[in-house]
Amino acid sequence: MRKIIVGVMGPGEKAIASDLQNAYELGSLIAQEGWILLTGGRNAGVMDAANKGAKSANGLTLGILPRNEQDSICDEVDIAIFTDMGNARNNINVLSSNVIIACGMGAGTASEIALAVKANQPVILLTDDAESKVFFKKLSPDNVYLVDSAIDAIATAKAILQ
Repeated sequence: MRKIIVGVMGPGEKAIASDLQNAYELGSLIAQEGWILLTGGRNAGVMDAANKGAKSANGLTLGILPRNEQDSICDEVDIAIFTDMGNARNNINVLSSNVIIACGMGAGTASEIALAVKANQPVILLTDDAESKVFFKKLSPDNVYLVDSAIDAIATAKAILQ
């Protein structure tokens, strides 16, 4: 039986406090479900917080890194995949995940959501950004799910994955 991989995507250096709190909680809840956490793997923002949350609950973490730079890896990443592809690695993140949870918003996160929409992948959007919610829900009414908390995101992921 294939393990479930949940991708948590979100801003790096520009993540806000609520993004970091949500990401940490998401990582912990994903690990508690026995799912594998997939992130961009860097030691910044949502990626870092989600990995720390997953490790706090003894989860397995997978990082798909944009460059071949050892010093940019989050310490809590168990398996690091170095792509040396820059932002092109976003497609790998999306296609390798059973479900995507977008935590916060930034240009990279928006690109990952758009790639997921194109690939018919389910996206759970956890952000305070009202314009992003409207935009992405309009792009894909059936595959974009809006939630207000990490707990709601996990409940939605469970429903999608059934």
